[in-house]
Amino acid sequence: MNTKAVVATSVLFLACGKSSRAPLIQPGADTQPSAAAPAVASPPTPSVVAPPSNSAPASVAELVAKIVPLPGATGPVSLDYVAYDRHSARVWVPVGDTGSADAFDIASSTFTRVEGFKTTEREHRGKMRKMGPSAASVGDGVVYIGNRGTSEVCPIDAKTLKLGKCLKLPTPTDGVVYVASAKEVWVTTPRDQSLTVLDASMPAALKPKLVIKTPGETEGYSVDEARGLFYTNLEDKNRTLVVDIKTHAVKANWAAGCGDDGPRGLAVDSGRQFVFVACTSSVQILDAGHEGAPLGKLETGAGVDNIDYLESTHTLVVAAARAARLTVARIDDNGQPSIVATGSTVEGARNAVVDANGNVYLAEPMGARLLVFAAPR
Repeated sequence: MNTKAVVATSVLFLACGKSSRAPLIQPGADTQPSAAAPAVASPPTPSVVAPPSNSAPASVAELVAKIVPLPGATGPVSLDYVAYDRHSARVWVPVGDTGSADAFDIASSTFTRVEGFKTTEREHRGKMRKMGPSAASVGDGVVYIGNRGTSEVCPIDAKTLKLGKCLKLPTPTDGVVYVASAKEVWVTTPRDQSLTVLDASMPAALKPKLVIKTPGETEGYSVDEARGLFYTNLEDKNRTLVVDIKTHAVKANWAAGCGDDGPRGLAVDSGRQFVFVACTSSVQILDAGHEGAPLGKLETGAGVDNIDYLESTHTLVVAAARAARLTVARIDDNGQPSIVATGSTVEGARNAVVDANGNVYLAEPMGARLLVFAAPR
């Protein structure tokens, strides 16, 4: 069943300046939900973080977030991969604790909550946690939701927002991504050191296809459709794998350059053959045309997980959860980054996605919220 939770609409704020000391999450009436949503306290002022070495303070814009509470949720909640659907202009936020996938309509600032996902309780770092929907990917008229709690991948009709039949996998899911050229859904399944490939030729009726064994624990993903390549990291080996989409064979195994903590998320600039590898406090820029040779490095602050990239404007967006900072950077033709904007967030906010207009969306688990930043101008 779908239920609406209408969130009060407010203007996306953008402020430019040199100082990073002022709190950049807009407090007051603009952050308050409507009566249909739970009350959410204003977030604490983030601690001051020194600017990274490759920033240019005189030209860096300071972005201010609009706060959008998730419907029916009280923090902390389990949030991981979110996804932007350019066809319907929605941002999908799977929420493990509520057993729902919440679709945020950008134009109206409203959430539609798709319910019916199973949840389970598991021990995580010494505490029992409810686990459920945890990853989203947009397919051909379908949104695929990975459920970490039940090891399922479930289709949602992108028009009717009806939940379809879920497919249970033999191992827990992590990242989920639709590969359009092959009509497949690829799932990172790190516990088995593998990639699980599903047949999505009938979008609402997924079928198991094959398992690609990997020499380590898979983490993060990105697809270069133009070249038929799938990228994933090996978190425990500090490596980045290149997989041929058509043959399902591993073509290359590069050094990720992230150190002992290993790599996290990935993004690709297909036109210029750049691969962006998220480390825990930076992003490495690799040259895919020259066997993953390192080009540049973007310092972002600690707590980086998944990242996103808007190729039309060469814009990379990175949320550092521990540093409580959003970094927006432009990448030049030599693979060198320059920071054009930053924004203070809340500790724990991560996994930024960027829409077609350059607006940025972050999952914020402690307050059960979506943070929305207007595109830098």
